[in-house]
Amino acid sequence: SRQLWWGHQIPAWYKDGEMKVQVTSPGDGWVQDSDVLDTWFSSALWPFSSLGWPNDTTLLDRYYPTNVLVTGYDIIPFWVNRMTFQALEFTGKRPFKDCIIHGLIRDKQGRKMSKSLGNGVDPMDVIEEYGCDALRYFLTTNSAPGMDLRYDIEKVKSSWNFINKLWNASRFVLMNIEDLKSREFDYSDLTISDKWILTKKNLIIKSITSSMDKYDFHNVGNELYKFVWEDFCDWYIELSKSNMNDTTKKVLLDVLTTILKLLHPFMPYVTEEIYSMLPVKEQESIMISSYPVFNKEEIFNESKEILEKVLEDIVAIRNLKATNKVTKDSLVEIKTEENLLKVYSSQLKIKQENLVNEVPSSLKSINYKSKYIDITYYFEQEEVDNNKILEEIEKLTASIERRKKLLANENYVNKAPKNIVELDREKLKEEEEKLSLLKNK
Repeated sequence: SRQLWWGHQIPAWYKDGEMKVQVTSPGDGWVQDSDVLDTWFSSALWPFSSLGWPNDTTLLDRYYPTNVLVTGYDIIPFWVNRMTFQALEFTGKRPFKDCIIHGLIRDKQGRKMSKSLGNGVDPMDVIEEYGCDALRYFLTTNSAPGMDLRYDIEKVKSSWNFINKLWNASRFVLMNIEDLKSREFDYSDLTISDKWILTKKNLIIKSITSSMDKYDFHNVGNELYKFVWEDFCDWYIELSKSNMNDTTKKVLLDVLTTILKLLHPFMPYVTEEIYSMLPVKEQESIMISSYPVFNKEEIFNESKEILEKVLEDIVAIRNLKATNKVTKDSLVEIKTEENLLKVYSSQLKIKQENLVNEVPSSLKSINYKSKYIDITYYFEQEEVDNNKILEEIEKLTASIERRKKLLANENYVNKAPKNIVELDREKLKEEEEKLSLLKNK
């Protein structure tokens, strides 16, 4: 081959039947090789020439045209254009159905990686420290189509933390479902939290399938991150601990299996490893299992809306307790629906012995009331330290101001990962609520 290193062709010359490679003109007696093909032209032939063309082969019929070509915007005229016109000329068909155009990977300062700057990154070093899946997830989900990606080791660490969160959640599920022999569960036996997570699961399947079809992998990454970290790990697993019956175990298995399948294209090694440990699974390997599909029978909108209001209550009550320094031994009077009592009690750590109906007037009380709960905490009066309150108000005011400026920055809102932006919005709301409570003291 006369194609040397990334398409840089060096003229080949023949003399007396022996080929020599030379950069400068050889002089008399040498003839330039006429069979030298530009590397981009030969690459452009690949979709059909590698499948047996010009013969009418089974492989050509099955695999040509291809579904999608993935390329950087810097080689569109060199590769994509040549592939298109050569395919149309020689086969009469376009070589691919879709073309994904991605950006370039730059350093943290936005500079192109180069040897002269010394700002390149060896992927094998990153894989050695954080694993292949963390790097792969970061690269595939942290930029929109056509946009350059700034390499940031902190974001790779964030991906590693996400994988670690998934691994720990999977360990909890696996420890609790060892005795399962089947995956089928009775819909009539579902709790409100079971219905909530099944509804959220199917909504995420629907949304992610739509994004995958449009190659919006950054949206897929953001949605999966939020669903796995917040809905499944932070809420449903915690809710399941107070109701670990056979049905809830099967729901845990079902949702975890779905998560693994949805994440598999982005982190294949970890998901395959966890999938292999499931006690009941569809196939021996996740790679040959079916992709999740939307199931309208598992949509329980009313239960979803109720539980989401309940979870908002729980967050607000936790903030109220923290602000007023309410301890776990405080007396509690609670009024709520019977089917929600276990949810509130488990998440607010309310002990049976602390529930009361009548409370001495000498105790201080705070009340929280919403559509689904009326709860009052009774506790010993503490002296108010005005200096500490003023100090806390000052800190919260500064933090709120900083977050407001950050969220008013369109560049940050549009380019930062959606889950980070959403987290800032939630933190802002929590800080504003806490500040309001402190000012009313």
